[in-house]
Parts: sequence; C-alpha cells; structure tokens
Amino acid sequence: MKKVCSLLLALSLMSVLAACGGTQPGASASPTPVPAATPAPAAEPVELIVFAAASMTETMNQIAELYKEIAPHVTLVYNFDSSGTLKTQIEEGADCDLFISAAQKQMNQLDASRDAEGGNPDGLDFVLQDTRVDLLENKVVLIVPAGNPAGVTSFEDAASGKVSLIALGNSDVPVGQYSEEIFTSMGVWDQLNSAQKITFGTNVKEVTSQVAEAAVDCGVVYGTDACSAGLEMVAEAPAGSHTPVIYPAAVLNISKHEDEARAFLDFLQSDACSAVFESVGFSIPG
Repeated sequence: MKKVCSLLLALSLMSVLAACGGTQPGASASPTPVPAATPAPAAEPVELIVFAAASMTETMNQIAELYKEIAPHVTLVYNFDSSGTLKTQIEEGADCDLFISAAQKQMNQLDASRDAEGGNPDGLDFVLQDTRVDLLENKVVLIVPAGNPAGVTSFEDAASGKVSLIALGNSDVPVGQYSEEIFTSMGVWDQLNSAQKITFGTNVKEVTSQVAEAAVDCGVVYGTDACSAGLEMVAEAPAGSHTPVIYPAAVLNISKHEDEARAFLDFLQSDACSAVFESVGFSIPG
C-alpha cells in the first residue's frame, strides 16, 4: 500500500510540473518578452500664416510663445497691418491661412455668404465656411501725448480751439472708419476736414506713433493700443456714436494647412488666450 501511495504522489508531482510549462526542478522560468512600444512619428513642421489687424501685434506675439508649448511643430508667421491692406493682399493672391480683421466690413468683403446682404459687392470667396467667429471686442478712445499739452479732455475738444491737429486712421482703416462715424454723429466731421485739422495714418500704429511723438494734440485709437503704448486715454467714444468694434476671425479656403489653422483658431478662443487679450483691454463678445 505504501508503494502505491508513493507512486501516486510522484505522478501528481509530475502533473503539476507539466502544468507549469515543464520546468525542471531547480530551473528558473524565462519571462515572456514584452515588445517595445513604437514611438509616435514626429509631426511634420508647418508654417502657419496669420494675417491680423495691427492692433493685435503685442497680444498675438505673446500668444505665439504660448502656442510653442501646444504645437511645437507649428511656426506662426504673422503679417500685421490695417485690415483693409490685409484684405487687399489676400484678394491679390497672398498666402494666408487665417485672417483676423478689426472690423466686420473687411471680413464681409471676403465672405461669399455675405453676398445677399450686400457686404461683398465683388462676390469674393475666401472665407472657409463654418470657421468664422467673432473673436474679440475693442473700444475707441481719445489719447493725448505725455503731459497733455493742449489740455484735451473729450471728443468734443477736437472741434474746439484746443486742438490744432488730430491723428486719425484713413478711410480704409477700421479705426479711421469708426472715427468718422463718431465725429459724424457729433456733427463735426465736415468741420474738422474743412479746418484741415486731421492728419491720417495708414494703420492704428501710425496714429499711436504720431501721438507718442507729440506731433499732434490728440488721436483716436483702440483702447488696447493706448494700453500697449502707455499713452493717456482722456475719453471713450460717446455711447452709440459708432458701430461695435468686433474682430472677426476665420480660416481661409486658400489655406494649405486647414487642420492646423482650425486648431490655432480654437486655441485663440481658449481661456489662456482670453487672459492675454483681456490684459490689454480687449473683451470677449458674449
């Protein structure tokens, strides 16, 4: 009986060893090799061309630094100028992936969906439909040189004896169009022109420079430009005197990098970018 029990015990032990892969007593089991993870391919470098209103220069440069962390393979190439100049460059065939205007007018002139509204008389078709957003809102203000030598305190002063020369954007610059609206609503636009009190700048930065250099008694710019230049704002435009200063943005249908342009436009609407814009006086449209 003992021999039978010993035989059964030996057979049982052999079965256990066989179930463990046939490992011999005293031998160590070999671990199953784990295949190495295949690294994700690096994203192809992309140059994204962004046309933006001159009044966005400082904020967009800050945002470019932030975006390096988000999309290191994307190099942002900016073109800052008046919205009218940028619109013309796009119309004439300039490469552009994303356009940000300082007014609806210039974006409308490139947007085929605005044909029926009369906002696009030439029937231009550059805006990629479903991408257009109202990105930012600004305000129009009156600024003066350091020390305010002429003692200007209001928009009404522009038509008074206090002001000999005022700097405004010209007629194809949004800030110039807003300025004309303001002084027309006040009933003094023709008076300012006939008295030859106006010197015109080709974009808002030129207007800001003329005021900073004290070449004029005052100037009309966006609140954000006054903030960025460290110039004194003496007044905001009278309520209801001009159309809202909305900055529309859209990917263009001529973009060679639509996915990257859409991604950057999404980033511009993030909390991080909103904080940058609001730090200089922009607001986010509701």
